[in-house]
Amino acid sequence: MDPASEITNNRKKKFISLILFSIIVIAGLTGIFVYMAYKKTHITTDDAFVTGRVHIIASKVPGTVKALYISDNQFVKENDLLMVVDDRDYAVMLNQAESALNAERAKLAELSTSIDVAEKRLLELRFRIESAKANLKLQEANFKQAKVDLTRGQRLLKKEIMPEEQFEKIKTSYDVASARLKAAKDQLRQSEASLETQRAIIKQTESAFQSQGSRVKQKEAIRKGEDLKISYTRIYSPSDGYITKKSVETGNQIQAGQSLMAVVYLDDVWITANYKETQLEKVKPGQKVRIKVDTYPDKVFKGTVESIMAGTGSVFSLFPPENATGNFVKVVQRIPVKIVLAEETNTNHIFRIGMSVEPTIIIEK
Repeated sequence: MDPASEITNNRKKKFISLILFSIIVIAGLTGIFVYMAYKKTHITTDDAFVTGRVHIIASKVPGTVKALYISDNQFVKENDLLMVVDDRDYAVMLNQAESALNAERAKLAELSTSIDVAEKRLLELRFRIESAKANLKLQEANFKQAKVDLTRGQRLLKKEIMPEEQFEKIKTSYDVASARLKAAKDQLRQSEASLETQRAIIKQTESAFQSQGSRVKQKEAIRKGEDLKISYTRIYSPSDGYITKKSVETGNQIQAGQSLMAVVYLDDVWITANYKETQLEKVKPGQKVRIKVDTYPDKVFKGTVESIMAGTGSVFSLFPPENATGNFVKVVQRIPVKIVLAEETNTNHIFRIGMSVEPTIIIEK
């Protein structure tokens, strides 16, 4: 080969290599630029999952499970009967509370009757006092007249104008009038004393009536409580949803507050995405989200950022960090972001609680 041609070929090869290298560098730089630009406008995390409303079902009363009307993963509607606890013991306690309440009500009615009788007696005593006062006035007038007659008779007797026999009759009339006046006064004092005594009796009876009324209310509350316990033996679904975590069977002995099952409402699910705090500078509610679900790798779902949690996840943990104590090591925190799905996305309940997802928030420039 001609040396000149060989030199020319080498130069061509070097030139082509340089061009290819330049193209590769430019393509790489362009790719990095495009990727960086994409990362600025598309915020992604794989620390995200589907969540929703989970209703934990527990009994308010202890007892034995009498009947069970559901099975695992069964769909139920709101107010559907889920299970029944044997209520025979509670029925006995309700009957006892009912009997105690009726007894206290009978005592209350008896006291009410006693108050009515005492008030009638009080009214009668008032009439008697008025009558005694009128009688006292009459006896005072008779005594006054008898005293005048006696004084006149004494003068006439001294002048021997009146016979002694007639004077004795006047004296007797005076003594009778004096005795009647004294009796009228005693009767009035006795009636007034009886009136005060009757008032005290009424006051005492009314106090007992109020106290008995309180006891009746207490027994009514006890009876209502026992009635509620019987109603608690029938457990209904709080919402539409699917039965999960069922851990009870017919015949089981359960305790109050014991978790028996859960009802998962799948008509209202959302995504909780735990983004790094360094990713959230431009994230705000209302931004569009593209969602990939591990269960459906070939599908892309749409959503919207609804809200950003008020604190990081670690702050609300069982043992929140105390940076003021011990040795501090800075760790990038994650802040939960609530993402709601677009309408008609979950019509067939394809999303289940706990599914892993990868949401990408689109930041509009």
